[in-house]
Amino acid sequence: MDSAQNVNELGTARTTRRSLQDKVLDLMIERIELLNAIGTALSSERDPVRLMEAILVGAKSLTGADGGTIYLFDEKDDSLRFEILRTDSLGIALGGTSGTEVTLPPVPLHHDDGSPNRESVVAYAVLEDKTVNLADAYRAKGFDFAGTRAFDRTTGYRSMSMLTVPMRNHDQEIIGVLQLLNAKAGDGDTTIPFSAFSQRLAESVASQAAIALTRQELMEDMEGLFESFVRLIADAIDAKSPHTGGHCRRVPEIAMLLADAASESEHASLANFSLNDVQRYELHIAALLHDCGKITTPEWVMDKATKLQTVFDRVHLVETRYALLRQRAEFDRERAVLAGTDPAEAEQHFQELLTEFAGEIEFLRTANQGSEFMTAEAMARVRSIAARRWVDHTGTERSLLTEDEVDNLCIQRGTLNVREREIIQNHIVATINMLESLPYPKHLRQVPEYAGAHHERCDGKGYPRGLFQSDMSIPARIMGIADVFEALTAADRPYKKPMPMSQALTILGRMAEEGHIDPDLFRVFVRREVWRAYGEANMRSEQFDEVDIETLPGMK
Repeated sequence: MDSAQNVNELGTARTTRRSLQDKVLDLMIERIELLNAIGTALSSERDPVRLMEAILVGAKSLTGADGGTIYLFDEKDDSLRFEILRTDSLGIALGGTSGTEVTLPPVPLHHDDGSPNRESVVAYAVLEDKTVNLADAYRAKGFDFAGTRAFDRTTGYRSMSMLTVPMRNHDQEIIGVLQLLNAKAGDGDTTIPFSAFSQRLAESVASQAAIALTRQELMEDMEGLFESFVRLIADAIDAKSPHTGGHCRRVPEIAMLLADAASESEHASLANFSLNDVQRYELHIAALLHDCGKITTPEWVMDKATKLQTVFDRVHLVETRYALLRQRAEFDRERAVLAGTDPAEAEQHFQELLTEFAGEIEFLRTANQGSEFMTAEAMARVRSIAARRWVDHTGTERSLLTEDEVDNLCIQRGTLNVREREIIQNHIVATINMLESLPYPKHLRQVPEYAGAHHERCDGKGYPRGLFQSDMSIPARIMGIADVFEALTAADRPYKKPMPMSQALTILGRMAEEGHIDPDLFRVFVRREVWRAYGEANMRSEQFDEVDIETLPGMK
């Protein structure tokens, strides 16, 4: 009986031991799987706030900690800044997605006299570059836990086991500290020390967290550098010409407002359209770069505010020739009187010539502005004026206007002749070539398409590729409307007055009817009052006249 009983007891002990080992093994496997899941989550999270929270929550779950804090190293202030804090049993949640700011003062790494602050456990962990695992903070020697004791007295808490782990990035630089508090036993109530296994898990999380945070910081720095460079290009284009100053800054504002409005539209053609944050950023970058090809456009073409302008406005040369014609007329008057012509008759003829000259000069000045459509009669008058003869400083008789001056003054709309318009239009080809040559990350690969389509038309009559509406994405069509509306309402063009809102919307509506722009997007632009939101921030108050949207072209 005794032998049999001993055998049974030994078997039971072995079974119990195996069962305990299995439980420990299962627990270790569970923790390792959780560690892998945390690593996967950290590698995919892009939001820095949620990333920080995932680090702390994951570390607490792995180690069974009741509370935890993440500090980040502030190199400028030589301190550790509280970033996020959680204590489950007290219901405390500061920083992260809690919406409650951490107001605790930072922990200095050095005292005012420059000596190291080894009294603080988190500062010590950084200064010594080592993990600190305390079974009972109250009994630990060498550290000052006066603040911790004060917190416990106020809340009724008992801070006991504490695990403080430096967070090192891939360059082995410490970027912060992960601190965990009060490991719990299986019953969830009893506080126990952090085991060596829990310490290794926490150190693994801290390492992954530091790398994830550093990667996120590097990505943000690269994105910041990229966007700053993009804005630098946009500002350089705007600064290149005083006549389009601010255009590259304002077009993105209109584009983003219209994109948001289109995302909310229930129209059939827009029902499936929406942009997430990454796609909105892509459109924003495209809008900033939509005119980058203008870097290649000569200033004398971009700055051509009048028809006769090159390096300077040649209308002044024409006025000088009229001054010489006046001198010639004065000479002819005196010579006629000496030849026996009645002085009164000679004077009358002289004054009639001066009146003709004045009328012609005024007409040419008006024609030179390019603000009015040139009729066939006006162009005929230009050629008639050109037939006048004047004598230059060498004594050579010449036409009052050169052939080039006649061609420019007879431009029907605007100030650019055919050759200059081709040069201007070539900027979009340069834009496409420049943008398509860049190695984009996946989330920016549509930038060339969006930026390169703002001069296309829905009816296929645009340039440079003659695309139809079906060939263009909705963001590309949005760019076309944004570019036109900014140009119509801009107040910084010296060659035209700021256009009233009603006139700008009327022109835009006609363009929708004529197949120039997307009619559905135009109606969203009007009904969702994108024009008003943009105008209130960017247009002069006198441009806001009465607008009856129901009577606008393109609204039916």
